[in-house]
Amino acid sequence: MISTKLSSKGQVIIPKAIRSRHHWETGQEFIVINQKDNIILKPKAPFTETCLGEVEGFLKHNGNPLSLEDMDKAIQTGIKRLHQ
Repeated sequence: MISTKLSSKGQVIIPKAIRSRHHWETGQEFIVINQKDNIILKPKAPFTETCLGEVEGFLKHNGNPLSLEDMDKAIQTGIKRLHQ
């Protein structure tokens, strides 16, 4: 069992052996999950940076383009369904 301490700034050092085993580098982000007597640090998966040209048109739409009004109506309909 490996132990660590909480600093006066609220920081916890993850031991090098664990960081190495998981390939965590400086700047790794985590999701903190609080469960009763446990705290779980789950690595946050990084998103690969993209530019608009790489994702433009990724989701295809069959038919005529929708107006902003039509899109707003569809969003409102979806919100109403979620709250039913």
